[in-house]
Amino acid sequence: MPEKTPRRAAEQTEAAEPDKLWRAFLKPGRGQLVVGAVLCLAALLVVWTLRSQASQPDYSNLRRTDLIQLLDNLSAETRRLESEVRELTTTREGLVSGAAGAKAADDETRHRIEQMRIVAGTVPATGPGVRITIQDPQGAMSPELLLDALEELRDAGSEVIEFNDAIRVVASTWIDRDPEGRIVVDGTSLTTPIVIEAIGDPATLEAGARFRGGLVSEVEGSRVQGHVEIKQMTEISVDSVVSPRAPEFAKPN
Repeated sequence: MPEKTPRRAAEQTEAAEPDKLWRAFLKPGRGQLVVGAVLCLAALLVVWTLRSQASQPDYSNLRRTDLIQLLDNLSAETRRLESEVRELTTTREGLVSGAAGAKAADDETRHRIEQMRIVAGTVPATGPGVRITIQDPQGAMSPELLLDALEELRDAGSEVIEFNDAIRVVASTWIDRDPEGRIVVDGTSLTTPIVIEAIGDPATLEAGARFRGGLVSEVEGSRVQGHVEIKQMTEISVDSVVSPRAPEFAKPN
């Protein structure tokens, strides 16, 4: 087979050069893509800069008085915007303050309602207090003596009172005797021993029950000949409640 001459090899190389350039144009390499992207971004930046400069107002031809008027207008607009900002800030602070005040009033209202419900006896209650156990072996306790005991506890600051874990004492509570001679509280007969639980300051409540002429001295005296035990408690749970009764005659003003 005859060998290729240098001339023929050169001619074939020259003929292949256009094909390589065409293939390189159709399938550019990564470096060519990067260079092309940079050139496009540069062209866009130049166009944007020229358009921005063309769109900016030209103040070089304005007179001094016109420039002063323009500055005055800008200052007036700035003051107007600052005034609007202050008004909006004041409005926002007022709304925030009003919302906080409304929430505080709502919380206070809820707290007062809960207090009234506790006093009315319509909800259970817990707190420190005393447990008073009255032993009456002779059955000599009287409704009047129990009423006096309730008043003594109330005067000592008792907030909640309950008999025998079952009878909640409220403003309308009444004490009497049934036909068999048993003591009745709000229609329920008391069994012995009589247990009174009162929520309040334990030391003050105990002092109120023990003062001379009070519950302890009366029960342990010669008339009843019973015994009273008072125990201060860090927490007492009163679970008995009463159903609210609509007033028959009274109504709000």
